[in-house]
Amino acid sequence: MPGGLFFESDEGVTVSATIAIGNAVTVKRLGFGAMRLCGPGIWDWPADRENALRVLRRAVELGVRFIDTADSYGPGVNEEQIARALHPYPADLIVATKGGSTRGGPGQWGRDGRPEHLVAACEGSLRRLRVDRIDLYQLHAVDPGIPFEEQVGALRTLRDAGKIRFAGLSNVDLDQLVRAQRIVEIASVQNNYNVGSRHSEPVLKHCERAGIAFIPYFPLDGGDLVTLDALAPVAKAHGATIWQVGLAWLLGHSCALLPIPGTSSLRHLEENVAAERLSLNDRERAALDRVALPEASP
Repeated sequence: MPGGLFFESDEGVTVSATIAIGNAVTVKRLGFGAMRLCGPGIWDWPADRENALRVLRRAVELGVRFIDTADSYGPGVNEEQIARALHPYPADLIVATKGGSTRGGPGQWGRDGRPEHLVAACEGSLRRLRVDRIDLYQLHAVDPGIPFEEQVGALRTLRDAGKIRFAGLSNVDLDQLVRAQRIVEIASVQNNYNVGSRHSEPVLKHCERAGIAFIPYFPLDGGDLVTLDALAPVAKAHGATIWQVGLAWLLGHSCALLPIPGTSSLRHLEENVAAERLSLNDRERAALDRVALPEASP
């Protein structure tokens, strides 16, 4: 199982403080999703360009050592922001990116899983991030028009060529994950997952057994955690926000989870990182575990 250093909370619950990517590189278990640093519709630069750079630098100052992006965020803008703010990168910082999504305009998304496109997309990410090798490169979304094995095969080609260190998948089901593992070693899976939405529970369990990092995107459900009544009393008891409770639940739910909350606000960034210090007791955790049980069934 992914993991590393452990600590014990006041309630006696042991939680993994770190996670191993590819069973090789250890990072803290709370990362940063950089997507929201783009403009409206995840398109172009935001109105305040310097703020985006400040947020990235502050994330690293606060100890974040895993940053997630994609070539389609901007498109290209998000990777450029990361390079402008942080290059040359700290030796212990993992910058993960994705390829396979296309953009037609603000809020418009498409897919292109052709191997030649994925190879070209990776080359573009290498240039924008100013690196010779990408730490973790993920297939952003499965293209239904291209054989799945060919899409995963492109990841293996990139790894064997030394363009990427680790290969990952995003938006996949359990069958696709198992099929991909027959082609190339999978270091991570990035699916929608949070306290209120657990459709990917079977994938998470497989990741736990296989030593694969599970990166839950929308760990705060895009802000919709506010609709979950169970979070409010827990947050009040701890003098915390419901968002911090949602992140604390993820960190304690499985040592395979590497949440990547994203924000363009320095204040919210600092609040998110502070969730690492929030310990939920057994009663609180059990109450939150029941929130989405009906949809967690395989």
